Amino acid sequence: MDILLVDGYNIIGAWPELRELKNKDLSSARDRLIEKMAEYQGYSGYRVIVVFDAHYVKGTEKKFKNSKIEVIFTRNNETADERIEKLAIDLSNIKTQVHVATSDFTEQWVIFGQGALRKSARELLNEMNLIESSIEKKVKKIQGKKPVSKIPLSDEVAEIFEKWRRGGQ
Repeated sequence: MDILLVDGYNIIGAWPELRELKNKDLSSARDRLIEKMAEYQGYSGYRVIVVFDAHYVKGTEKKFKNSKIEVIFTRNNETADERIEKLAIDLSNIKTQVHVATSDFTEQWVIFGQGALRKSARELLNEMNLIESSIEKKVKKIQGKKPVSKIPLSDEVAEIFEKWRRGGQ
Protein backbone atom coordinates (compact mmCIF):
# COMPACT_ATOMS: atom_id res chain seq x y z
CA MET A 1 0.00 0.00 0.00
CA ASP A 2 1.16 3.51 -0.76
CA ILE A 3 0.36 6.40 1.54
CA LEU A 4 0.73 10.06 0.64
CA LEU A 5 1.13 12.50 3.53
CA VAL A 6 0.49 16.06 2.38
CA ASP A 7 1.84 19.13 4.19
CA GLY A 8 -1.35 21.13 3.55
CA TYR A 9 -0.29 24.74 4.00
CA ASN A 10 3.06 24.11 2.33
CA ILE A 11 1.30 22.85 -0.81
CA ILE A 12 -1.23 25.69 -0.71
CA GLY A 13 1.64 28.18 -0.57
CA ALA A 14 3.45 26.50 -3.46
CA TRP A 15 0.66 25.94 -6.01
CA PRO A 16 -0.24 29.17 -7.87
CA GLU A 17 -4.01 28.50 -8.00
CA LEU A 18 -4.22 27.68 -4.29
CA ARG A 19 -1.90 30.53 -3.26
CA GLU A 20 -4.13 33.01 -5.08
CA LEU A 21 -7.23 31.48 -3.49
CA LYS A 22 -5.55 31.56 -0.05
CA ASN A 23 -5.05 35.31 -0.33
CA LYS A 24 -8.82 35.72 -0.74
CA ASP A 25 -10.15 32.91 1.46
CA LEU A 26 -7.96 30.38 3.26
CA SER A 27 -10.84 28.01 3.91
CA SER A 28 -11.63 27.81 0.17
CA ALA A 29 -7.97 27.07 -0.58
CA ARG A 30 -8.02 24.21 1.95
CA ASP A 31 -11.24 22.83 0.44
CA ARG A 32 -9.81 23.04 -3.08
CA LEU A 33 -6.66 21.19 -2.01
CA ILE A 34 -8.80 18.47 -0.43
CA GLU A 35 -10.86 18.19 -3.66
CA LYS A 36 -7.68 17.82 -5.70
CA MET A 37 -6.30 15.24 -3.31
CA ALA A 38 -9.59 13.32 -3.59
CA GLU A 39 -9.05 13.17 -7.36
CA TYR A 40 -5.47 12.07 -6.75
CA GLN A 41 -6.66 9.36 -4.36
CA GLY A 42 -9.32 8.16 -6.76
CA TYR A 43 -6.91 7.95 -9.66
CA SER A 44 -3.78 6.63 -7.92
CA GLY A 45 -5.39 4.45 -5.25
CA TYR A 46 -3.03 5.88 -2.63
CA ARG A 47 -4.29 6.46 0.87
CA VAL A 48 -4.04 10.25 1.24
CA ILE A 49 -3.68 12.13 4.54
CA VAL A 50 -3.62 15.94 4.46
CA VAL A 51 -2.14 17.60 7.54
CA PHE A 52 -2.72 21.26 8.44
CA ASP A 53 -1.10 23.25 11.23
CA ALA A 54 -3.49 24.22 14.00
CA HIS A 55 -2.37 27.82 14.17
CA TYR A 56 -4.84 28.91 11.48
CA VAL A 57 -7.74 27.04 13.12
CA LYS A 58 -8.42 27.66 16.78
CA GLY A 59 -9.33 24.76 19.02
CA THR A 60 -8.17 21.27 19.71
CA GLU A 61 -6.92 18.63 17.32
CA LYS A 62 -9.44 17.65 14.66
CA LYS A 63 -9.57 14.68 12.32
CA PHE A 64 -12.18 13.98 9.71
CA LYS A 65 -12.66 12.16 6.44
CA ASN A 66 -13.70 13.95 3.30
CA SER A 67 -14.15 11.91 0.10
CA LYS A 68 -11.85 9.12 1.33
CA ILE A 69 -9.25 11.73 2.25
CA GLU A 70 -8.15 11.92 5.86
CA VAL A 71 -7.73 15.50 7.03
CA ILE A 72 -5.90 16.32 10.25
CA PHE A 73 -5.64 19.68 11.97
CA THR A 74 -2.84 19.38 14.52
CA ARG A 75 -3.38 20.31 18.13
CA ASN A 76 -2.00 23.55 19.52
CA ASN A 77 1.78 23.63 19.88
CA GLU A 78 2.23 20.86 17.30
CA THR A 79 3.32 21.65 13.77
CA ALA A 80 2.24 19.78 10.65
CA ASP A 81 5.89 18.79 10.20
CA GLU A 82 5.96 17.12 13.61
CA ARG A 83 2.71 15.27 12.91
CA ILE A 84 3.93 14.16 9.48
CA GLU A 85 7.15 12.83 11.00
CA LYS A 86 5.16 10.85 13.60
CA LEU A 87 2.81 9.49 10.93
CA ALA A 88 5.73 8.51 8.70
CA ILE A 89 7.18 6.48 11.58
CA ASP A 90 3.85 4.97 12.68
CA LEU A 91 2.61 4.05 9.18
CA SER A 92 5.88 2.74 7.80
CA ASN A 93 6.17 -1.03 7.56
CA ILE A 94 7.35 -3.65 5.10
CA LYS A 95 4.09 -3.57 3.10
CA THR A 96 3.66 0.20 3.07
CA GLN A 97 5.54 2.90 1.22
CA VAL A 98 5.06 6.36 2.67
CA HIS A 99 5.42 9.41 0.41
CA VAL A 100 5.50 12.94 1.82
CA ALA A 101 4.48 15.93 -0.29
CA THR A 102 6.23 19.06 0.90
CA SER A 103 8.71 21.60 -0.39
CA ASP A 104 10.11 22.19 3.08
CA PHE A 105 13.75 21.20 2.59
CA THR A 106 14.35 20.39 6.26
CA GLU A 107 11.23 18.25 6.41
CA GLN A 108 12.33 16.37 3.29
CA TRP A 109 15.62 15.37 4.93
CA VAL A 110 13.92 14.32 8.15
CA ILE A 111 11.43 12.05 6.38
CA PHE A 112 14.22 10.55 4.26
CA GLY A 113 15.76 9.39 7.52
CA GLN A 114 12.54 7.59 8.36
CA GLY A 115 12.39 5.67 5.10
CA ALA A 116 9.68 7.79 3.47
CA LEU A 117 9.98 9.15 -0.05
CA ARG A 118 9.62 12.84 -0.72
CA LYS A 119 7.53 14.51 -3.35
CA SER A 120 8.02 18.22 -3.86
CA ALA A 121 5.03 20.53 -4.32
CA ARG A 122 6.06 20.99 -7.95
CA GLU A 123 6.24 17.23 -8.57
CA LEU A 124 2.80 16.77 -7.00
CA LEU A 125 1.39 19.63 -9.11
CA ASN A 126 2.83 18.11 -12.30
CA GLU A 127 1.39 14.74 -11.33
CA MET A 128 -2.00 16.37 -10.63
CA ASN A 129 -1.97 18.09 -14.02
CA LEU A 130 -1.28 14.76 -15.74
CA ILE A 131 -4.05 13.06 -13.74
CA GLU A 132 -6.56 15.82 -14.55
CA SER A 133 -5.61 15.66 -18.22
CA SER A 134 -5.99 11.88 -18.25
CA ILE A 135 -9.39 12.09 -16.54
CA GLU A 136 -10.52 14.72 -19.07
CA LYS A 137 -9.45 12.46 -21.98
CA LYS A 138 -11.32 9.51 -20.52
CA VAL A 139 -14.47 11.59 -20.05
CA LYS A 140 -14.31 12.82 -23.65
CA LYS A 141 -13.75 9.27 -24.88
CA ILE A 142 -16.78 8.03 -22.93
CA GLN A 143 -18.90 10.92 -24.18
CA GLY A 144 -17.77 10.14 -27.75
CA LYS A 145 -19.05 6.59 -27.43
CA LYS A 146 -22.54 7.79 -26.59
CA PRO A 147 -24.99 5.89 -28.84
CA VAL A 148 -26.31 7.88 -31.73
CA SER A 149 -29.98 7.75 -32.59
CA LYS A 150 -30.79 6.25 -36.00
CA ILE A 151 -33.80 8.51 -36.27
CA PRO A 152 -33.07 12.22 -36.56
CA LEU A 153 -34.75 13.99 -33.64
CA SER A 154 -35.03 17.64 -32.84
CA ASP A 155 -33.56 18.69 -29.46
CA GLU A 156 -37.09 19.32 -28.16
CA VAL A 157 -38.30 15.79 -29.06
CA ALA A 158 -35.08 14.23 -27.71
CA GLU A 159 -35.64 16.08 -24.44
CA ILE A 160 -39.20 14.77 -24.19
CA PHE A 161 -38.03 11.20 -24.84
CA GLU A 162 -35.30 11.59 -22.23
CA LYS A 163 -37.89 12.74 -19.65
CA TRP A 164 -40.06 9.69 -20.48
CA ARG A 165 -37.03 7.43 -20.18
CA ARG A 166 -36.31 8.82 -16.71
CA GLY A 167 -39.92 8.32 -15.62
CA GLY A 168 -40.99 11.95 -15.89
CA GLN A 169 -43.94 13.30 -17.77
